[in-house]
Amino acid sequence: MGLSGSKPVHQPNPELDRPWRNFDWGIKEDLKEKLENFSPSDPNVKDIKILVTGQVGAGKSSFINSINNAFQGRITSRVLVNSSGGGSHSFTQKLKGFTIRSGGKTLPFVFKDIMGLEAEILAGSQADDIINAVFGHVKDGYKFNEAETISHEDQHYTSDPLLSDQAFCLVYVIDTNTVELTNEKLIDKLKIIRKRISERGIPQVVVMTKVDEACPLVKKDLRKIYTSKIIKERMELCSAKIGVPLSNIFPVKNYHNEINTDDDIDVLILKALEQIVYIANDRLVDNESY
Repeated sequence: MGLSGSKPVHQPNPELDRPWRNFDWGIKEDLKEKLENFSPSDPNVKDIKILVTGQVGAGKSSFINSINNAFQGRITSRVLVNSSGGGSHSFTQKLKGFTIRSGGKTLPFVFKDIMGLEAEILAGSQADDIINAVFGHVKDGYKFNEAETISHEDQHYTSDPLLSDQAFCLVYVIDTNTVELTNEKLIDKLKIIRKRISERGIPQVVVMTKVDEACPLVKKDLRKIYTSKIIKERMELCSAKIGVPLSNIFPVKNYHNEINTDDDIDVLILKALEQIVYIANDRLVDNESY
């Protein structure tokens, strides 16, 4: 009898009244055209290198594939991905650069896929390996060693890299679901990397993946991404933990089980890419200052 008169529990609204970040969902083709016509600001640099690292299983290789999908208009798998859900260890074992083609031409940016970070000090890609790769000291094909960083005697080590060998942006891929659970040892690694590369003006960008898994609102409608309270809170927490400004954090959904491309997925991916490319190019413009 007591239950019949009880009031229903009020559930807080998971959606904001208005988007907290302005976003135009109808600019996919404009973004593609802008990126297809992009050229680095320095004539000595044919393509801008962008190093992609991140948590094991967060989807860094899938992010590169998703970029390729957006330009190809179909699902591709140029970067091999661990289909078992990521596991506890990185699937990527060697440094490798990936170009993107569109409209019959190769676009002037290269993504360097590096071994994923793990919390343990001697597991995953060590901070020094990432720093060396950013500064252009590591050649493609280098197989990461969990026990030690690359030595100067290694055949894949370049002691005096050219400007074109260097990366001008570090992209860190993080799973939106695990931001608040991120291991402090992993955060410490990121802070070490951030401090070292910041001394030479290298910007850091965060790509937050699996937004659809983190928020039921977004799972139902990807266009709710910037009105979702959960996504906003996770991005703010990520910014506070890692130290990257909110303007350099981009939530996306990678392609996972789709067999066709989707304009909403593509436009989020392409907007993140546009910002990454221009942030990297700004660093190239300022190169003489470092």
